[in-house]
Amino acid sequence: MSARAGEPQLRHVGLNLLDTDALEPGEAATGLYGFWLFLMSDAILFALLFAIYGTQLTATAGAPGPQDAFKIGPTFVETLILLTSSLTFGLASIALKYDRGRTGLVLWLSVTLTLGIAFLGFEIGDFRTMFADGATPDRSGFLSAFFALVPTHGLHVAAGCLWIVVMLAQIAVFGTDARFKLNLLKLGLFWHLLDIVWIAIFSVVYLQGTLA
Repeated sequence: MSARAGEPQLRHVGLNLLDTDALEPGEAATGLYGFWLFLMSDAILFALLFAIYGTQLTATAGAPGPQDAFKIGPTFVETLILLTSSLTFGLASIALKYDRGRTGLVLWLSVTLTLGIAFLGFEIGDFRTMFADGATPDRSGFLSAFFALVPTHGLHVAAGCLWIVVMLAQIAVFGTDARFKLNLLKLGLFWHLLDIVWIAIFSVVYLQGTLA
């Protein structure tokens, strides 16, 4: 229900819903609650993949192991790119929250999209190098577990990039209405979760693998 005259209006944390928005804050909270449930299920998926990877660390079966297959330099660059994309997405949210027009919003979303695509490009390059060195998922349990975990994260990043493209199209067609703001909040939660998962991958998989 809308706030009565003289009463403080409820606002959703993050991107405030303006007085002219048709979406009630309670409705926004319900939508985000459902999306949180989806994110938790996604987190469980990655937890299971991490667990499988941990059980297969020594199952190399004569195939390349972590120290042979991983290149820490390109992976560190990928980490910097993805963390920077989280910053640029935050700047896009700030541009929308303070109603600075569409220019800043479109700019920072486009930069985030570019960084996401760059991350995928580096990651695909890593996979091609591993394949050229004979580190393919059919060689050992370790490599099978690796290619179950890391490319799954990459597919999520690709889905996030596609989502950004859809959001940019929504800006052009519908503008920045209440539904757009709610979708941007959901996309932000999704994108930042991918950052958290990647930090875990970089630390547990790549750093531990190359420094062990």
